[in-house]
Amino acid sequence: MAAAAARPGAPPPPPPLLPLLLLLLLLPGGRRALEETLMDTKWVTSELAWTTHPETGWEEVSGYDEAMNPIRTYQVCNVREANQNNWLRTKFIQRQDVQRVYVELKFTVRDCNSIPNIPGSCKETFNLFYYESDTDSASASSPFWMENPYIKVDTIAPDESFSKLESGRVNTKVRSFGPLSKNGFYLAFQDLGACMSLISVRAFYKKCSNTIAGFAVFPETLTGAEPTSLVIAPGTCIPNAVEVSVPLKLYCNGDGEWMVPVGACTCAAGYEPTMKDTQCQACGPGTFKSKQGEGPCSPCPPNSRTTSGAATVCTCRNGFFRADTDPADSACTSVPSAPRSVISNVNETSLVLEWSEPQDAGGRDDLLYNVICKKCSVERRLCTRCDDNVEFVPRQLGLTERRIYISNLMAHTQYTFEVQAVNGISSKSPFPPHFASVNITTNQAAPSAVPTMHLHSSTGNSMTLSWTPPERPNGIILDYEIKYSEKQGQSDGIANTVTSQKNSVRLDGLKANARYMVQVRARTVAGYGRYSLPTEFQTTAEDGSTGKTFQELPLIVGSATAGLLFVIVVVVIAIVCFRKGMVTEHLLSSPLGRKQRNSTDPEYTEKLQQYVTPGMKVYIDPFTYEDPNEAVREFAKEIDISCVKIEEVIGAGEFGEVCRGRLKLPGRREIFVAIKTLKVGYTERQRRDFLSEASIMGQFDHPNIIHLEGVVTKSRPVMIITEFMENCALDSFLRLNDGQFTVIQLVGMLRGIAAGMKYLSEMNYVHRDLAARNILVNSNLVCKVSDFGLSRFLEDDPADPTYTSSLGGKIPIRWTAPEAIAYRKFTSASDVWSYGIVMWEVMSYGERPYWDMSNQDVINAVEQDYRLPPPMDCPTALHQLMLDCWVRDRNLRPKFAQIVNTLDKLIRNAASLKVIASVQSGSVGSQIPGNTASPSRSWTALCRITPPSPPWETGWTPSKWDGTRRTSSMPALPPSTWWHR
Repeated sequence: MAAAAARPGAPPPPPPLLPLLLLLLLLPGGRRALEETLMDTKWVTSELAWTTHPETGWEEVSGYDEAMNPIRTYQVCNVREANQNNWLRTKFIQRQDVQRVYVELKFTVRDCNSIPNIPGSCKETFNLFYYESDTDSASASSPFWMENPYIKVDTIAPDESFSKLESGRVNTKVRSFGPLSKNGFYLAFQDLGACMSLISVRAFYKKCSNTIAGFAVFPETLTGAEPTSLVIAPGTCIPNAVEVSVPLKLYCNGDGEWMVPVGACTCAAGYEPTMKDTQCQACGPGTFKSKQGEGPCSPCPPNSRTTSGAATVCTCRNGFFRADTDPADSACTSVPSAPRSVISNVNETSLVLEWSEPQDAGGRDDLLYNVICKKCSVERRLCTRCDDNVEFVPRQLGLTERRIYISNLMAHTQYTFEVQAVNGISSKSPFPPHFASVNITTNQAAPSAVPTMHLHSSTGNSMTLSWTPPERPNGIILDYEIKYSEKQGQSDGIANTVTSQKNSVRLDGLKANARYMVQVRARTVAGYGRYSLPTEFQTTAEDGSTGKTFQELPLIVGSATAGLLFVIVVVVIAIVCFRKGMVTEHLLSSPLGRKQRNSTDPEYTEKLQQYVTPGMKVYIDPFTYEDPNEAVREFAKEIDISCVKIEEVIGAGEFGEVCRGRLKLPGRREIFVAIKTLKVGYTERQRRDFLSEASIMGQFDHPNIIHLEGVVTKSRPVMIITEFMENCALDSFLRLNDGQFTVIQLVGMLRGIAAGMKYLSEMNYVHRDLAARNILVNSNLVCKVSDFGLSRFLEDDPADPTYTSSLGGKIPIRWTAPEAIAYRKFTSASDVWSYGIVMWEVMSYGERPYWDMSNQDVINAVEQDYRLPPPMDCPTALHQLMLDCWVRDRNLRPKFAQIVNTLDKLIRNAASLKVIASVQSGSVGSQIPGNTASPSRSWTALCRITPPSPPWETGWTPSKWDGTRRTSSMPALPPSTWWHR
């Protein structure tokens, strides 16, 4: 648009706009606050069309700058006319919820001294106003052009240097106003007689930009209504950071700047700050951070590692451990080697042992020694633990010195002494401590003391005595020496001695009605032993009356006491029998008993037998209680909810979530625990079934059985709290560490499981669901049996065919013995079958038993005496033990005690584990001709114990056997054959 022509008689126009605008664009600028524009005429390309009053005042002028960008401006220069009052008003500007608005004005003003012959009044200032409104309702005549209703912001004057020295220079002024409360506003400019150009007008507001301070994020925040206002902005910790002080807030001042931080966050454990302290990044592989804080991640201590990022602790490598009191940043250590150079010095029936330090102390300084004494029988070639009467000085266990004195051994006896070296982590190792042993044979020794003496008869001048031979004669007793003296007041008379080759003697020439102190000792070729304790006896009076001796009084009192005890025992037995009858009657009258009083169900008969057979009441089924809550109160400890802290959800169970947390009981240190919670909206039956596991688990106390800490039933949610097992389920743990363990370590795991099952079988408890998925592993590779019977309450899950109810009742087919599948006959023998499957799972590192065969195929194969083959690298002895567990006749399967003994022998004789079962071994079988499948971790095959029928003759379709059929060219199958699917 062309510039408007100057009116006749008008004063000289203002300076050219283009150089001024270019100068404006080149001005340096910078804002610390974040500014948001509401209106800016600098970028408007069309007419502004603002409202003017009167029409002869402000005039809109258009032009272009040197870059040919359009510019819009308003000018006024009526200085030759008196009494000027020219108004210019913008269009309606939306407030956008801000309370204070800033206005940036760029303008030029002519110096009145530079304009000659001015008849009117010349000004070098103009006024800035604003008017609030909820709607765009202003017109050319409303509101009235006066200071009220317009609100004056300020009188705007140019800088002195610009106006005085260089007239026409561009001035920039910023003013603010507020607080605003309506939807929008107008800006108005009043000219009272100046010659000026309003080059650009920008309305904006300020806010504090989003920022990160103290590892906390603060959002964008509008400034307050006043320049001095401070607006609080709440903060939140950045990801992977935690609060260390609260509340988290920053203050946004009127200039859009942050100030006065309050509170702070810090990087959580497992995370470290970045270089600019704006993020918390996960610790990388091989590093960890155990505590929250601003410190960096640290490299894993020696003999430890991390398996994932953001590690809070480095797990120890195989064979290395940390004690419970060791900090997380301490190195993992190992058990010490055996002590060296054990020296024994035998002196008759005592000896002194000395030894040197182990060559390897395991990296710790808490080395201790234990001395184990074993008495050996040459004829039986068997060693057993020594009797309790063997004395150890200073003590037998926990020695700090490398010297011990042992006494009270038996003469002419062979002993083996094992000197163990232990330290703070020896209890973490699944293997026994290393030891050095020494064999000694005791020498000739005098007999031990005679324990007791008895008076048989006495006269006025004689007494007949007898005594019990020494408990340890240490040879053939040649004779006894009897020493006696008359008791005279507080002193004894002259002692006399006689000998006897028998354990009795008659003392003659005594005084009547006198008291005598008598002692006796035995003699062998090694000499005399110690005298017995002095015993007092008394002769009769001259008239033949008998004064009861001190020896006879205890005999009389003892006889009376024995008679009384006999009566008490009889009464107790009667009460016990009566109560057992009451228990039986209680069972028969309970809902379970009434239901099956006339039943011949073997499961019910076995359950009832636990209570009515003497010596068998070792485990109580909580379902026999009329009130299941009574079983919970009896067997599970109630824990106050304030002692439990849930940290994270680690899984989901049948009844609710499974969490990791901490338990801090009064007077005990805080420990990690696993917490099972009962989901909201449970039924009473679900609550009973949920708590039944605690009622069962609370009855067990064994290092290879998961330990129950307690239950929470008086608060919500209902919880079962157990010890925390860091490595979770055995099957997934093995799959995660495929091939990482030695055979000895795997056998050690199996031994722990067998020991736990031995304990359960002795408690007369049948597990029913023994599988690797129900074995938990802690950080020290200790395996513990868990999940006590809850599989019976599982719902059908078509996606997981582990448990099937097709035959009635929940049964894990692949782990269950044939008689339990066919007849529901669950016994410890059926648990032994399941244990054999667990052995196979362990040796195959968690592979699924029977691979992808269907449950019905598994049943058919087992019925035809097919058995799982040895996994790859499985020792022959272990596979043979598996086959023993899978014998069809349950009475021929080994007991868990025998399994433990067998595994102990294999561990002691590690050479027997080096014989690996081979698929080509004649004792195991041969491959089907033509099969070229390469071996995997476990062979996809079954081993048949007896000669099989051809599979196609027993209902197996060719597709189940990859089309394998018998042909005239295929030789007859051997009695034991590998069948590959």
